[in-house]
Amino acid sequence: MKSYWTAAFGVVCGLLAAGVLWLLCSPPRGAPVSLVPPPAPSPLVVQVSGAVAEPGVYQLPPGSRVNDLIQAAGGTLPSANTLAMNLAAALEDGQAVRVPTIAPSPTRALFTATPQPTQTATSPFINLNTADQAALESLPGIGPVLAQRIIAYRQKHGDFAAIEDVKKVYGVSAQTFKMIEDYISVGE
Repeated sequence: MKSYWTAAFGVVCGLLAAGVLWLLCSPPRGAPVSLVPPPAPSPLVVQVSGAVAEPGVYQLPPGSRVNDLIQAAGGTLPSANTLAMNLAAALEDGQAVRVPTIAPSPTRALFTATPQPTQTATSPFINLNTADQAALESLPGIGPVLAQRIIAYRQKHGDFAAIEDVKKVYGVSAQTFKMIEDYISVGE
């Protein structure tokens, strides 16, 4: 009986060895796996306005910075205030960037203001109580949204009593106030 089991075991081992040999030697079946390259990232679509040569909407490669957008728009105008913005900030798709203008220096404006025909000089300051949207936007760090908030605050609460009161407007930070304090007034 022992030889019967030995023979059966030998046959089973021979069949297994033949099966493994057949699997290793046979050609592969099915279609080969092909790798496709990853999709190219879509360009950023951003808008630039303000003191640039060619305001508009531009497509830039991913990873672009504010400075890249300004260069694509033909560079800044001489009146641009690039110190009031972060040129190294990364752009996001759908972002709008406004390049502010330099407000005239009050000291310089006092000496360069031309007298009106009635011989009264115009104020070099922007009056927070009477300024329109465009005048407020000419201040460094003040864009369309903050200008509208200043006007809305003035309409709801009345005239500003002191220039520091503009800090009560939502969005006007201490840093923004430092940028505009030399250019604003609340009366003559």
